[in-house]
Amino acid sequence: MRPLTIDYLAGYPDDFREHARDAKERGDLLPRLEERYGTPHAIQSNAALYTYVQDLKREHMRSSPPLGKVRYSEKISTLHNALGLHTYAVRVQGNKLKTSNELRVATVFKDLSEDLLRMVVVHELAHLRHKDHDKAFYRLCEHMEPDYWRLETDLRLLLYARQ
Repeated sequence: MRPLTIDYLAGYPDDFREHARDAKERGDLLPRLEERYGTPHAIQSNAALYTYVQDLKREHMRSSPPLGKVRYSEKISTLHNALGLHTYAVRVQGNKLKTSNELRVATVFKDLSEDLLRMVVVHELAHLRHKDHDKAFYRLCEHMEPDYWRLETDLRLLLYARQ
């Protein structure tokens, strides 16, 4: 069975996609992006990721609901065609309902720069306040990470170049 190919550039204009395809075919795209974003960060464990996410949350979203779990997940990209997931879990414990927000980040981000990790974490944290990808959601992303759009585009180009 052939692995599922994700169109990381879906939604971008045709001329942008064509330019990216040409750069990939020439062999220019991947080296350029790996030079910029290929240096891994030191946030390698789930405990370190939890601390990193909590620090960002504390800085920008103090009044948002608390996070129960934060972890890297190997299953995200293959199961969900995503780079990170925010889930709201409801569990029954005795006669009480326990709720928690959970954030998972694809393990591919262990090997990339902290800039790209931050972009995905910011995206998932924004889901604590806004469930949909609407204007308010993206305004919050830009508030937490002013270079959000550039980083998202570069991340999509990097993942596309690696396919």
